[in-house]
Amino acid sequence: MKIIVSDSNNERLDKYIFDNEDMDLTRSKIQSLIKTGNVLVNGKESKNSYIVSDGDEIDITIVEENMHVEAEDIPIDIVYEDDDVIVINKKSGIVVHPGNGNHSGTLVNALMNHSKLSTINGEYRPGIVHRIDKDTSGLLIVAKNDKAHLILAEELKKKEIKRKYIALVKGVIPHDTGTIDAPIGRDKNDRKKMCVTPDNSKEAITHFKVLERFKEATLLECILDTGRTHQIRVHMKYIGHPIINDPVYLGGKNIDNYGQMLHAYSITFIHPTTKEEMTFKVDPEDEFNKILDMYR
Repeated sequence: MKIIVSDSNNERLDKYIFDNEDMDLTRSKIQSLIKTGNVLVNGKESKNSYIVSDGDEIDITIVEENMHVEAEDIPIDIVYEDDDVIVINKKSGIVVHPGNGNHSGTLVNALMNHSKLSTINGEYRPGIVHRIDKDTSGLLIVAKNDKAHLILAEELKKKEIKRKYIALVKGVIPHDTGTIDAPIGRDKNDRKKMCVTPDNSKEAITHFKVLERFKEATLLECILDTGRTHQIRVHMKYIGHPIINDPVYLGGKNIDNYGQMLHAYSITFIHPTTKEEMTFKVDPEDEFNKILDMYR
């Protein structure tokens, strides 16, 4: 995995990686990876105590015992495909890539059975330009070669990839539109959760528009300026309107085990080769609509 350092705040290398939202590793595991040369800073081995600077390029090779990613014959919903990219409609409940506790049954395992993928993100995340949560459904882009991946990653960095979500949240939001500008970082008490915090956090901006109001819920369209882990889920909880059926952030009884009512319904990007602007849209799953109908 590759990380470009920003907002370094004179942090040690091991702490910066530990605080990074994309890494689900213990501090001791990170220190071990650095010690064994599996973490490079600007192409060179460094010590745990190295002080990172903005612009530093950190390459991390995650070594897990007995973990080997294999292609698996798992059905995937391909919305579009050419020589450079695949646009996937991911089902809720599917993990995007292998990691701790998820060595098989992921979208990556399925994609490896379908096509060659870019190698930019290493063995465990081949082709993955961006992610959506396990229990979030909808669209994401996969790169089939390194050139396409690098171009798409740059688009993502420059906020040129536009993503729109549909979310059903608890309670009635009185405002027709709104913007949530609140930094997100890891929850100090639970590494698996994110929260709005001024400590070791990154800028996070979510725009929302009310699509429909119900007696006890509101259907929203959400647009991301940034792409932080669990961003919409954390921001909606922060303003007092958590996403319905969210197993982590709702804080109450869920309807069933379908997962949070969050669907990535639209994505727009510039094709890495043709330079054509491409937009794709997909409707939510039947399970999503069944829960939505309960509130109508």
